[in-house]
Amino acid sequence: MFKNIISLLLCLVLAVSCQQKKQILVAQTYEEPKDPSPNLAENWQAVPSGLQASVASTDIRFVKSVIPKIKIKNSWSGTAWKNERISTQLVLWSNDSINEVEVEISDFIDENGSKISKENTQISFVKYVITDEFAGGCGYRKPEDFASSLVADAFENVNSYVVKAQSTRPIWVTINVPEDAEAGTYKSAVTLNIKGQESKEFDFSLNVIDKVLPPATDWKFHLDLWQNPYAVSRFHNVEPWSQEHWNLLKPLMKSLADAGQKVITVSLNKRPWGGQTFDQFEAMANWKKKTDGTWVYDFTIFDNWVQFMMNLGIKKQISCYSMVPWGNEFYYFDEAENKEIKIKAPPGTKAYEDLWIPFLKAFKKHLVDKGWNGITRIAMDERGPEEMKAMLKLLNEYAPEFGVSFADNHKSYKLYPNELKDMSVAFGHPVDEEDLEQRRENGYISTHYVCCSDAFPNTFTFSPPAEGVFIGWYTMAADFDGFLRWAYNSWVENPLQDSRFRTWPAGDTYQVYPGNRSSIRFETLRDGIEDAEKIRILREELLTKKMLDELDYLNQIVAKFNIITKPDNLEEMIADGKNTLNILASKLINK
Repeated sequence: MFKNIISLLLCLVLAVSCQQKKQILVAQTYEEPKDPSPNLAENWQAVPSGLQASVASTDIRFVKSVIPKIKIKNSWSGTAWKNERISTQLVLWSNDSINEVEVEISDFIDENGSKISKENTQISFVKYVITDEFAGGCGYRKPEDFASSLVADAFENVNSYVVKAQSTRPIWVTINVPEDAEAGTYKSAVTLNIKGQESKEFDFSLNVIDKVLPPATDWKFHLDLWQNPYAVSRFHNVEPWSQEHWNLLKPLMKSLADAGQKVITVSLNKRPWGGQTFDQFEAMANWKKKTDGTWVYDFTIFDNWVQFMMNLGIKKQISCYSMVPWGNEFYYFDEAENKEIKIKAPPGTKAYEDLWIPFLKAFKKHLVDKGWNGITRIAMDERGPEEMKAMLKLLNEYAPEFGVSFADNHKSYKLYPNELKDMSVAFGHPVDEEDLEQRRENGYISTHYVCCSDAFPNTFTFSPPAEGVFIGWYTMAADFDGFLRWAYNSWVENPLQDSRFRTWPAGDTYQVYPGNRSSIRFETLRDGIEDAEKIRILREELLTKKMLDELDYLNQIVAKFNIITKPDNLEEMIADGKNTLNILASKLINK
């Protein structure tokens, strides 16, 4: 009888133990590409048995086949404003086993019991994609002519994963501090549950300053990342502008709005940039020439796209491409011939006037009816002065209220200072201060851009993460209003596998991934934009409160970023700059 009772108790204990042992359900995800150049010289045998893990800086892009060369840390601390997004990394690596890992994060709680829910955090395993190298920058390239490798960049928003033997796997941890959070120091814990091993725990500490970052829709930073809705329909194999297409676009474009995007990208005519993207841009306005020679236009797609983006909070500007497309090629449907016609019509020719005068009249009337005429710009990308002058002559005669949005690599902004209501100049080509001041007085926008020719700074898949943050600081140091990058999501054929393209360094054509997957480079760019907003807010408040010594010190720190070559201590500069912003914010609170 006694033995039976003991046996029963043992069974009960074992049953409870089995129930308490956490089952790890590994999330399903896509297969990564094969590493084209693994580091075969790594001494993985020197790594202790089992899964290794550490807190790591967001400045590091880890390499899958390389053992992390970092000092192991089991804690993280950060400082943030209310309504700010702040991030850190964990990194996992192992020599001898395949590890099923699950990540848990607890609520952030301060000593008074105030709470920031774990629902305000996001765990993302960082996945690898094939990249290449800067080499010569712009120009057509064959993959075999450039060094290729795997690079950590794409976020997979799952909290469980399989970490394979002799590999390194980053985890990106994002904390969105609520706008109504109480100021104070919050504690949390991140736990790694590992199949067959002891769990690992990391202590997190978050100091929330009593300063509020405005909602992204209210940021003054003029962010202009060009969108390509047609890439979304192609990749997901759905009909353009079907309900499935809109459903896929919504989270992707909401992420852009949450980064402070101000501009809606519109393709008035087909292929405004020729065939420079894998997915060509179709016309959002339907052009039809009737048999009697008159024109009719259908703006349904244009209307739906613009309103959709406005509903997400992107509503400052509509940039319409283009009255000067690459190659000066235009497309329309000819009713008499019952087919699409392609014509070549350079600005200044009769064919150009016959095409654009009736369109501008109809388009202007339509925009007035919609209430959008005051925020619409006719947009051009790196067009020459001769074409620009001829186009502007026509535009000023028939729709002068539109004005122009222009990415300028010809240093020609002085030729038409009153027409360029939105001007972006190539990085490293500063605008004279008096011109920036005059443009600002006129209510015009002045930004800068980077492209395939810029080794630094940039947001290629191989770019160091700190360069994305630097862009925000440089924008303020050089007194620009914001930043332009030509491609938010012009995906290559297989963007989750291979970020290379037939032209330009890898990653140049997109910043985020299908399925609303963010990336290291997009998050660090957003981080720099938040810093730029903080700089603006602090400058205004320090001036208002006549804290002129502190204002002068802030300006000195920011001025260090007005550089066009990469310093050896970039990451240290950014860390010091962020620390300065938080110190000055605390001084203002206590003033």
